[in-house]
Amino acid sequence: MAEVIAIANQKGGVGKTTTAINLASFLAQAGNKVMVVDLDPQGNTTSGFGIDKNALEGDMYNVLLDQLHPHEVALTTAYHKVVVVPASSVLAAAEIELVSSPQREHRLKERLADLAYDYIIIDCPPSLGLLTVNGLTAANWLIIPVQSEYYALEGLSQLLATVQRVRQALNPSLDILGVLLTMNNRTALSSQVHKEVKRHFPGTVFDTVIPRNVRLAEAPSYGRPIGHFDKWSKGARSYKNLAKEVTARAAHKKAAV
Repeated sequence: MAEVIAIANQKGGVGKTTTAINLASFLAQAGNKVMVVDLDPQGNTTSGFGIDKNALEGDMYNVLLDQLHPHEVALTTAYHKVVVVPASSVLAAAEIELVSSPQREHRLKERLADLAYDYIIIDCPPSLGLLTVNGLTAANWLIIPVQSEYYALEGLSQLLATVQRVRQALNPSLDILGVLLTMNNRTALSSQVHKEVKRHFPGTVFDTVIPRNVRLAEAPSYGRPIGHFDKWSKGARSYKNLAKEVTARAAHKKAAV
């Protein structure tokens, strides 16, 4: 059974999509069979793997509306055979069309059931709407990227409240795998933010901290994960370490249950 990891934060620009792309790539590089589900209508994870959003014959919209199976729209990339279920702007319509549907929060979980992968990474949109709820309902783990900036904790209480409601009503097995500090500048402010996040999330913050890195920012415009764009960069080393930490932490948490 796949480890299903949702990556979510309703605040945009925190490195959520960058994390989805590069965590998936390094998990696959380590020999895992990995699928990435792009649940964001912006489709940045899709284009980050070099897939043309405008040339899709089907995407997550068709999957959620039960028109196509995930494997009918999935594309296998050149990056350690990571499989991507792509998204485009049409996915935004799914939030509206699913509102009156029975079991609407379970649509993604039903579509991903029994898929033969070691890891399924879900990139949620920067909002707490029905798409994100579907991602949280389908996942057994949650990674929350938090930018190393003054307003880092702003809005997180809203996300945590949503997570709690999902646990109670839809998915009791959902657990926070970790909080990930991103875009770290190694300044006094970044250090203070790190301490503050650790204080709010004791024992939950990943040891790995993702730096603010030019090569990491450039990689998506070339449609490549950082490990295939500049494997010697600080960003690549950080995400490689994160993949190891995610694997170890998931195994440890499962063993402790």
